[in-house]
Amino acid sequence: MEFFGMTIFGSLSGGALMAVAAVLFVVGLVAIIKGGDWFVDSAAWFAEATGIPKFVVGATVVSFATTLPELLVSVRAAMNGSAQLAIGNAVGSVTANTTLIMGVSLVAMAGVIKRKSFSLKAGLLLGAAVALTALSMGGALPTWSAFILWAIFLVFMISNLLEGKKAAASEEVDTYEKKEIPSKILFFILGTAGIVLGAEFLVGSGQTIAKGFGISEAIIGFTVIALGTSLPEFVTTLTAIKKKEAGLSVGNIIGANIIDLTLILPVCAIIGGEALPVTSANLTFDFPVCIAACAVAVIPTIIQGRFKKWQGFVLLGMYASYIALLVLNEFGIVALGGTTATDAVAAFLPVLA
Repeated sequence: MEFFGMTIFGSLSGGALMAVAAVLFVVGLVAIIKGGDWFVDSAAWFAEATGIPKFVVGATVVSFATTLPELLVSVRAAMNGSAQLAIGNAVGSVTANTTLIMGVSLVAMAGVIKRKSFSLKAGLLLGAAVALTALSMGGALPTWSAFILWAIFLVFMISNLLEGKKAAASEEVDTYEKKEIPSKILFFILGTAGIVLGAEFLVGSGQTIAKGFGISEAIIGFTVIALGTSLPEFVTTLTAIKKKEAGLSVGNIIGANIIDLTLILPVCAIIGGEALPVTSANLTFDFPVCIAACAVAVIPTIIQGRFKKWQGFVLLGMYASYIALLVLNEFGIVALGGTTATDAVAAFLPVLA
């Protein structure tokens, strides 16, 4: 059973291994549910206590926390000489975040946005996806391109800091006792740990259980592992929906996507010390789908000044079509021309062992 790239309970097999996997699956489920509650409550409290808009908190503090596992895993892969899988993992995560997670969020809780704040971040997300595609047209993402992507990330962070500072100075904030601060920080940390560790337990035990029932590696890759890379964002979104914190949910997804494309990929390129290979399937299928999904999510919103439920349904339809094409490609019914994003995601965790 894999846990952060390490094999645990390797001496167990058969029924004993399945029993342990079932227990860890339940533990993981409980951890991400309770962790999600603490995480979202603490983030919402931080926004109210400082006066910083919840969208900004979601796009920064929450996004960094939910993408931390991907950053750590990507860095470890790069250090182990497997940085070439980073592009597929990043693009696959952005596509899943946008089509599935934002799709669910918009169907459940579409709403009004602050156009000025949203437009800049939406433009940076689209710009990052287009820039990644353009820079990769030669069949690889050059090492020097890291500085271009980092520039986009820097603009994103500066805009958030300026917006947060302006909001904190102009808005009336609720008064909180100082003794609340340590407990809120503690619950934020515990919530983050619960989501991250719970997701690892779910993915690792889910793989073991699926293999025990004879489910193919391909199907496991398309479901357990592919969804597992975006599980922290998914849990945060579902919890935010339950608590009616739309700003945190959307901000988290937008921020996580920008971090995936403009921080994690450059870090892998620099650590790997060489260009990151890009397949023909990435260029002709994965990248266009990623750009199209981002466009559906943000362009109508910028024009109308609000999210609409129809965007959520379209995004969910795109996710279903994307997964269907990947499955058909795996079984040779359609040919996408090389290693796709989900192939890379499926291969990403095992190479770290």
